[in-house]
Parts: sequence; C-alpha cells; structure tokens
Amino acid sequence: MVKRFGAVTAVDGISLRIRPGEVVALLGPNGAGKTSTVDMLLGLSDPSAGTARVYGRPPQEAVALGLVSAVMQTGGLLKDYTVEETVKLTAVLFGRGRSEVEESLERAGIADIRKRLVGKCSGGQQQRLRFAMALLPDPELLILDEPTTGMDVGGRHDFWTSIREDASSGRTVIFATHYLEEADAYADRVVFVRRGRIVADGTAAEVKALASGRTVRATLPGFDEARVKELAGVESVEVRGDTVYVHARDTDLVARYLLNETAARDLEITSRNLEQAFLTLTADDGETK
Repeated sequence: MVKRFGAVTAVDGISLRIRPGEVVALLGPNGAGKTSTVDMLLGLSDPSAGTARVYGRPPQEAVALGLVSAVMQTGGLLKDYTVEETVKLTAVLFGRGRSEVEESLERAGIADIRKRLVGKCSGGQQQRLRFAMALLPDPELLILDEPTTGMDVGGRHDFWTSIREDASSGRTVIFATHYLEEADAYADRVVFVRRGRIVADGTAAEVKALASGRTVRATLPGFDEARVKELAGVESVEVRGDTVYVHARDTDLVARYLLNETAARDLEITSRNLEQAFLTLTADDGETK
C-alpha cells in the first residue's frame, strides 16, 4: 500500500502477512506512517497506489461485517450516555443481545461503572469503554491505536491480560503504541516503520539483536582476545580483570566457542532493550542514537 499527501509519501509500500492469533506491535516515530496504515486497514482512507484488502475483502466491507474492530485514541463516544447505554447501542448495530453486553462490560473491566455518564469517565475508563465496544462484533482482527493511553499500571496489566487471552483463542491483534515496554512484553512480533517503510520485522528479541547485537559475558582468566576477534560477527571485545565482554551479532557462535574451547564459566548473554533498538533502527540516515 502507498499513501501520499501531496508531495509527502506517508506510506511507501507497506505489506504485512499476519498469522491468526498473532499479536503484532506497529512501532515508529511520529510521522512514520503508522496512523495512515491503520486508517487504510479500517477503510477510513484509500491508498494512493496499491490495494488494501482485509480477509480478501475491501476494508469497509470487512468492518461492516464485524470481521475487524478498532480501539482508537479519541472520538466515537457520546458524553451524555451512560457506559452501559453506549455498549447496548453498539450491540444493537451488530445484532448482539444482553449476554454479549454483559460479557463485554466484564471483560473490559467497566461493569462496576455501567451507570456512569461517559463524560464523567476518566481517559483510561473511556479507553476501556472503546475496548468493550470493539469486542461486541467478536472480530477476527482487532486494531488498537495507543489503547492504554490514560490507564494506570493495574489497568494496563488487566487490559493486556485480556488481549493475550483473546489471542490464545485465535483473535489477531495489531497495535500501535508509544509504550515500548508493552510491545516488548506482550507482542509476538514487532514491526518498526520509518518514513513509510518497514525497517525491522521479527520477535522483540530478534529485532533487538538486529539493531545492536548482543553481549556475551563470561569469567575467563587468561583470555585469548585475538582468537575471539576472529569469530564471525564479533564487533568488540572488552576485558575487565577475569571477566570478558564480547559484543557480537552472532552471540550463539561466541558462546559455543567459549564453552567448548575455553575454560569460561558463569556465561551470560544479554541484549539491549527495545527502546535502544527503536532509536537505532528508526533514526534518520546519518543520525546516530
């Protein structure tokens, strides 16, 4: 898909294949093309080039059939309705009954505030309400745009517990977030977008290794630094007393060498965090992070 706004290309050929039940985090700096991609998946805008298809259908049709639901950051709520009235109104649109309304309220964690006016709800409670509304069609694909904005720590944990339960039953989830720790903790797959293009795609561990490699730490008196530097993918070696730190892209190779060919002990492999990978992979050309 390609999306242009005048001379600006917001989405430059993004194509994703996602397995049923997969939870995918779509990450990138402001202006990377995340929102434009989500809008095309939901049929809120049309591609400038290419074709948007969701389950083989035009996005608008997939949404109308209840195959796709979304939790957006803002909009879509009537402030003078109660929480329960809002969910019931949405249920009517999809032919759902009282049992589905009750289940959605419970799963979103807002059953206890059902009589509260939407306008009196906090930002986090309104996000939970949007989640309850999105669950009513029982969608195959759930798209979340900054879903936990305004939620406290406990609310965010409960929300993601519910999402993981959905995924285990086969529901597919795509979410965009600025909380990188959420992507690290809850996503099966992380997709980094920069300037409308995908620059990294894999598990959180794979993306972190791709961005900056990993480090092998081991206790090894009399370490042969020259031999380790000859191993493929080794970028740097540091010795601090009897402890050696080897930074490499293929740390498995380094670990096998140290364990099989030397007297190394207390070996540990660590990777950099997702935030560091994000800064590295989404930095502008020539910019160092």
